Amino acid sequence: MSGAALAGEDGALRCPWALSTEDYVAYHDAEWGRPVHGDDALYERLSLEAFQSGLSWITILRRREGFREAFADFHIAKVAAFTDADRTRLLADPGIIRNRAKIEATLANARVLADWAPGELDELIWSYAPGRDARPVPKTLGDVPAITEESTALAKALKKRGIRFVGPTTAYALMQACGLVNDHLADCAAREGALAA
Repeated sequence: MSGAALAGEDGALRCPWALSTEDYVAYHDAEWGRPVHGDDALYERLSLEAFQSGLSWITILRRREGFREAFADFHIAKVAAFTDADRTRLLADPGIIRNRAKIEATLANARVLADWAPGELDELIWSYAPGRDARPVPKTLGDVPAITEESTALAKALKKRGIRFVGPTTAYALMQACGLVNDHLADCAAREGALAA
């Protein structure tokens, strides 16, 4: 069956996308689909998903430490205080994706989020998590959507609150990465771990 879980070098079945590099295997097994909470942690994921737009996730994953260093570990209050000199530094930083629009959105989003109450971003994002049985467990990659009603609504809610560079596809990737949905395939060894997290 095309797009079904495949055995890795260790014999464990995994989502096919996870098998192309060791970086993907580690991310897939330990992080992807596991619940993420906390405003700063969610701001990081939201920012990285925006930077990923139009690129492969492996490009972002391999530069993740560079992003963390460049953006003060994604502490919202610290990034909100970045100056024009910081913007210039970011645009010249080879450790990140030097896309002006994405950098500007990341800085603008921090300034917006700095005015929110503690826990407000976490609460807003998680309010769009569908029930665990909201749709069938995916058996193949073809069963995994790119957008959903929830991701469309989440993107709309974030944009209404002033968050930039987030559309329904980016919002759904965020939902997948942060465990709002569990899109590990039915036979994937990581599926049960994500459900238990």
